[in-house]
Amino acid sequence: MQVGKPILYSYFRSSCSWRVRIALALKNMDYEMITINLTKDGGQQFSEEFQALNPMKQVPVLKIDGITIGQSLAIIEYLEETRPTPRLLPQDPKKRAHVRMISHLLASGIQPLQNLSVLKQVGQENQLTWAQQAISSGFNALEQILQSTAGKYCVGDEVSMADLCLAPQVANADRFKVDLTPYPTISRINKSLLALEAFQVSHPCRQPDTPPELRA
Repeated sequence: MQVGKPILYSYFRSSCSWRVRIALALKNMDYEMITINLTKDGGQQFSEEFQALNPMKQVPVLKIDGITIGQSLAIIEYLEETRPTPRLLPQDPKKRAHVRMISHLLASGIQPLQNLSVLKQVGQENQLTWAQQAISSGFNALEQILQSTAGKYCVGDEVSMADLCLAPQVANADRFKVDLTPYPTISRINKSLLALEAFQVSHPCRQPDTPPELRA
């Protein structure tokens, strides 16, 4: 077993890192953070040292219990299995399936399409339109799905892994100037989530590597 605190490799603006920061906050876990600047020096994720940690050259990475885990949902599921309180996956198998469905819709169906590495490929002049289309297409589907799953949060009235994926993606939508008017359920849930302490302390505007002009 690993001696000492878990270590999270994170970037303030990374929505995938934010998901894990929320989970760690909700589970009241003490951890160290090492910040990886995805834009400085051509991207610190491309350093030999970091590639040895994660060959995918992405954040987040969590070193915990003697293992190293990449991919935010894998990290959250590991935390859930080893530190199950408070739970982020419902006990009911049907609700649990809904949580995973929404989580993957956001984490696989939207976020990668507007990720930094993809935006670099589409060209500076096309980035905003590309990102807006990717997010709007996914949100159109999600708004419809939430009509049958949502309570106060994405699935019922307990915060789940799906909500950990939702709030960071809404932040991305704001950054890319997506009109959220057509998505009242997404907007309502996001507002409720941002009122919770775990979502506030983990917010991109309150991280050690947040630039002064973006701090709140």
